[in-house]
Amino acid sequence: MDVTDVTPARQRPVGLAELARIPVRRWRTVLAATGLVLLLVAAYLLFFPATYTATTAVVVRPVVTDPFSVPSGGADRAVNMTAESGIATSNGVIDKVASITGRDTTGVADALTVETPVGGQVMRFSYSGHSEAEAVDGANGAAEAYLELRKGMYENQRAAVLKSYDDTIALVTSQRTTTQRSLPANQNSSSPSPRTSALLDQLRALNDQLATLAEQRSKIGSADLSPGSVTSAARAPVPSSRDAAPLILVAGLLGGLLVGGLVAFVRESMDRRVRTADEASALVGAPLLGTVGRDRSGRLSDTDLRYLVLALSRWVDGPKPLPLVLLSSAGDERREQVTAGIAAALAQGGHEVRLGVAPESRDRIRPLLQDAQRRHPATEPTRPRVPRPRPAPSVVPAPAPAPTPAAAPMGNPEDTMIIQPVRKPRPFPTEDPKNGGVYRSTTTSADKTEIIPRVLPKETPTVDGEELRIGAGAVHLVPLDAPAGSGVTVIDAPPALHDERGVRAAREGRAVLVAARDKTRTGRLSQLVERLRAVGVEPVGFVVTGEKRD
Repeated sequence: MDVTDVTPARQRPVGLAELARIPVRRWRTVLAATGLVLLLVAAYLLFFPATYTATTAVVVRPVVTDPFSVPSGGADRAVNMTAESGIATSNGVIDKVASITGRDTTGVADALTVETPVGGQVMRFSYSGHSEAEAVDGANGAAEAYLELRKGMYENQRAAVLKSYDDTIALVTSQRTTTQRSLPANQNSSSPSPRTSALLDQLRALNDQLATLAEQRSKIGSADLSPGSVTSAARAPVPSSRDAAPLILVAGLLGGLLVGGLVAFVRESMDRRVRTADEASALVGAPLLGTVGRDRSGRLSDTDLRYLVLALSRWVDGPKPLPLVLLSSAGDERREQVTAGIAAALAQGGHEVRLGVAPESRDRIRPLLQDAQRRHPATEPTRPRVPRPRPAPSVVPAPAPAPTPAAAPMGNPEDTMIIQPVRKPRPFPTEDPKNGGVYRSTTTSADKTEIIPRVLPKETPTVDGEELRIGAGAVHLVPLDAPAGSGVTVIDAPPALHDERGVRAAREGRAVLVAARDKTRTGRLSQLVERLRAVGVEPVGFVVTGEKRD
């Protein structure tokens, strides 16, 4: 067998249309992923409890001695909002909210969120609860707990500062009392002694210090310790996680489609299959013999099969046709249907087809041939009617007529009568079994009888195997390893990757590969071609089955 070098098909660029076909071809994967995501979203909406979120806004005020004064430098400098955020999420606030809502401290810490915008003095307490009442109580309770905690901290600080001032004032007062007692009772105011002058100067300093301390203490005592106020308390109704259920479903649908598309691309990259005839030609290295699609009833198209038989006629109509062996890598390429269709099309054209099938495939191919027999009943070939030749008449010399005497007048003795010869009837011929079945006359007359030989009908050659008459020909189901006979031989080989019986038959015939679009894996097809060429079998072509996409 001559091996012809076939240049692999040029790789085509992949466009957006090819990328869009991948999710369309794997629509089951996309649909399954979308359904799974929607199922998870529905389970979340149905089985998980709704979450209600309430928000309370609090304005934080700095501690000032004059509540009507404007702090300089900006609000974020007057109040350290980072420190205030830490106070708002401290254990004291969480414990207070836990006692109000009845939840544990861990759940409260997860449900409570504090927002502190940059450059402002507004804090927002957001609390997520399982009910509206819990959410409202949690948000308002967190704000009140924060304000109380902050006010208590400031009050403690002011009390500590005032106590320090009181202690200092008491000490200075006792020093002043001691200095006053050290002054002489009868001192001369005009010319005091140096000791008296020093005591008087010390006394004036102590009085000034007491005045300063009293002034500072009064400022501390008049400081505004109000930590802030609630400007927007939480109240029902509050938003919940169920309010956006339609949007969540739409988001789940879009997310499912996205996930399904990604899964489809991953499966496509991991499981490559034959998509086009050019791709199969590049793998097989042989020409395309035909593309067989399906009609509306699900059967293979008769038109495609007839064109396929025309493509195979170069190996079928020769003086000594070789067997056609149809091979496939697996059992899902519709190889059996193609084989039965080729055999039926050849029989319909008047060929005597020997169809070699494996025992496990006979029960699947027989119904296909019977269906073709119902659609194309058997017809006798028209033969020209030749008239039966008539035997040539035998030439028998007629006897010379005797001289007839002239009629004499009545009463004349010399007158003679005219006598006409009478021919006896020839008896019917009878069959002589000793003469090889010829007709022989039993007459004893001298006339010869023509001998006509009997024309026997020609015997129809017997062909082994189960016979199914289709059209003007017939299909004979024979075993896979049956000896060669007359007529056209078509062999349906088992999947060649795991069964070598078809490859053995292909060594004595013509190998035709069958590939199914979107089903045949490229790796298996390449492996089959390598195995065929390793044993010296070069495919003459290939057939693509499946839906046409032209």
